[in-house]
Amino acid sequence: MNVEYIREYCLKFKACIEGFPFDETTLVMKVAGKMFALINLDENPSVNLKCDPEEALKLREEFESVKPGYHMNKKYWNTIELNGTVPDDRLKSWIKNSYNLVVAKLPKVVREELGFN
Repeated sequence: MNVEYIREYCLKFKACIEGFPFDETTLVMKVAGKMFALINLDENPSVNLKCDPEEALKLREEFESVKPGYHMNKKYWNTIELNGTVPDDRLKSWIKNSYNLVVAKLPKVVREELGFN
């Protein structure tokens, strides 16, 4: 899966916005101001995704290209190198899971304002 496909996939999620708050090579995807994906656009593309702590450890053991979250809380974030070793359907499910984890932690009033039930 390439960076542009990930970007387009993320933008399909409700209330998702994108930006470059840190630098020109890190595209950040947010929902209600909270990050759910950070896409590294340099010569070694990768994506940081939020994850359940136990699942994060399992994925790191299962896939060589899944590492502890770079510049993130390593308990909750994984960095996935986009070198083709992770099947696209698995990566898509991890992106969706990251988004859902962030949405679930939003205050109820914010979720209601955005139309999440």
